[in-house]
Amino acid sequence: MRDQLDRLVQEMLDKGILYEDARREFEKMFISRALQRSKGNVGDAAEMLGIHRNTVARKITEYRIKRSA
Repeated sequence: MRDQLDRLVQEMLDKGILYEDARREFEKMFISRALQRSKGNVGDAAEMLGIHRNTVARKITEYRIKRSA
């Protein structure tokens, strides 16, 4: 996994993608996938991610993530 991540980071740097844009996109995708796995249950997704459910709820709003994907 580390090699894949290294290649992805290299590619993003080569394309001029800014850190903040990459971080936001990664966070949005990470939360979206956890919500998919938890069938939209915010508490279960939060536990899976190791963060508080209020944080997940705030990020859902911030990134306009659909809970039931």
